[in-house]
Amino acid sequence: MINRRIMIFGLIGLMVLSLFTLGKNLVTKDISEIPEEMEIVSSNETDEIQPEIVEEDGMRKTVMYFEDDDGYLVPVMRRIPWEEGIAKVAINNMVDTPELREALNATSLSPIIPAGTKINGITIDDSGVCKVDFSSEIQNKESKEDEENLIKGVVYTLTEFSNVKSVKILVNGSEMDTLKNGTSIAGTLTRENINLLGKIEDGRSKVLVYFKGSADDNFEYFVPVTIPTMAPLANVYTALDILFEGPPADSGLASDIPRDVDFQGVEIKEGIAYVDINLGGESLLTKETTINDVIKNIGLTLGQFEEINSVEVLVDGEIINSTIPVFANEY
Repeated sequence: MINRRIMIFGLIGLMVLSLFTLGKNLVTKDISEIPEEMEIVSSNETDEIQPEIVEEDGMRKTVMYFEDDDGYLVPVMRRIPWEEGIAKVAINNMVDTPELREALNATSLSPIIPAGTKINGITIDDSGVCKVDFSSEIQNKESKEDEENLIKGVVYTLTEFSNVKSVKILVNGSEMDTLKNGTSIAGTLTRENINLLGKIEDGRSKVLVYFKGSADDNFEYFVPVTIPTMAPLANVYTALDILFEGPPADSGLASDIPRDVDFQGVEIKEGIAYVDINLGGESLLTKETTINDVIKNIGLTLGQFEEINSVEVLVDGEIINSTIPVFANEY
């Protein structure tokens, strides 16, 4: 009799467990079938970014790209409201409007997305491909150079989000090989050759360095430029060597690094880049603000190398601690 009772209770237990598992599976299935809205960025973005960059007042520090009078793309951190579909909000804040031009007036920077352009929708898949669908006004650029800056600015802005690896451009829901002036938008696009100085085919590798641009001496900003180099594989030393050489004379750019400051070498240990520089006899590196600008120049340039987490600059043997700057320009 006892054995029969044990068997009965055992069967009841198995039935309860089976019903619980079935109910759990049904709930999971219902949740997975909820459709995602076109404008809502994937949940991965919120999980990865929100704890780091959402401020207490609900604003998000977001890097967007604009154009200066010399045609260079310039990254600018601006604070925008945190909303669902934050990537779409960022791109909307780059569309040419009277309000945006007024906001950028003191910088002399200009919007790169033509007036009247609508963002029909943005999606980000699990592999990190961001599809952004523009209205036909996206084609309203006068030259191929303007188109190229437009596309690069959109790609660079969207890939500032940690879960976006590449970008696919659509126009009114359709895939296109080129825009009106011949700029390729075929396939998926990644960060490549921003503000190229020279020809890629003239070098064996390339590096990204940061020089200075200005608007009538009223507003200075850092400009990322891509420079071809003859080094078989560009590395930290190559990047710093080119940085200390300064910008090409015909580039319209400047440098915070005085000409008589010598780059002695760099060594990387446990994620720290130790950069050794010597001051010249009449160096301008006497003011704290100037030294800070030089260190930021170095830090921004070294930020392209994943193995570097921080920087220590040795100025005539004295160590000055630094970090990789989060933003090149803030406005």
